[in-house]
Amino acid sequence: MKTRSALALLAAAALTAGGARADEPFSPYGTAKADMRAMPAVDVVFDVNYGDPKDLRLLYGFIRSTVRQTRGKVVVVTHGPELRAFAKENYQRYQGSVDQLAELAKEEGVEFRMCGEAMRLAGFAAQDMHGYITIVPNGFAELAYWQSQGYRYLSPAPYSTLDVRYLEHP
Repeated sequence: MKTRSALALLAAAALTAGGARADEPFSPYGTAKADMRAMPAVDVVFDVNYGDPKDLRLLYGFIRSTVRQTRGKVVVVTHGPELRAFAKENYQRYQGSVDQLAELAKEEGVEFRMCGEAMRLAGFAAQDMHGYITIVPNGFAELAYWQSQGYRYLSPAPYSTLDVRYLEHP
C-alpha cells in the first residue's frame, strides 16, 4: 500500500513539475517558461521582400521591437514589391508607412538599402526614390556583405519584383 501511495505521489509531482494536470486536457505539455533576459547588443540586417507594400506598416513594428531588444545597428535591404512604396510618385498612397520608416532612419539610424536591379525591373530609377533610401547594385550581394560584417540576418518570405510597378492596386 505504501508503494502504491508513493508511486501516486511521484506521478502527481511529475505532472505538477511539468505543468500539466489531469484536469487540463488542452495543455498536455504544461506551460511555457519565460526567459526574459537582456540581450547583448546585436547588429541586424533585414531582408525585406513583401508582396504588398501595405505590409511595410508591419516592418515598422518589427524594426522598432528589434531595436529595443538588440540595441545594435539595423540595416534594411529591400528588393521586393514593397519598393514601389518608396517611390515619390506613390507617396500619397503609402505616406503613413514611408513617414514611419523615414522616422526610423532619422531617429534610430536605421539604414535603408534598395536593390538597384529590382528597382530597374520594377521600372524605377534612383531619382524616383525618397532621400533616406540608398540604392545598391544588388540586394542579395548587399545582404551577404552585411552578414560578412557580423550582422545577423532576419528575413520575411520572398516575392518576385518583376513588373511590380504595373500590378493593379487594391
